[in-house]
Amino acid sequence: MGLKMWYNVFLWAMFSSIFIHSVAAIIAFLTLRKHAVGRFYSIIILLMGVVTPLTTGAVTSAVVSFVYENSGLVMARWHVALWGVGQTFCGACFGFTRILAVL
Repeated sequence: MGLKMWYNVFLWAMFSSIFIHSVAAIIAFLTLRKHAVGRFYSIIILLMGVVTPLTTGAVTSAVVSFVYENSGLVMARWHVALWGVGQTFCGACFGFTRILAVL
């Protein structure tokens, strides 16, 4: 059950991140399409939309499913979506607030 929980949370985090980064990449490409180098920034944005959930998203999804599994809690389907999209939301908040640059 723990692996299924991890996989579902991971998929929600992955697809929500890809969706948000795809929208950002489209906006970046449309804004910077006439710039010589700027038009390629959208590729980097898309790459980060895939790499980030593959690394940090996999680890945090495993931690969440580990806690649910060992505490004996049942994870409802909306909990899965909330944890997955919540990971993307927290990552976006860190990106917009630039709190990591302060540290």
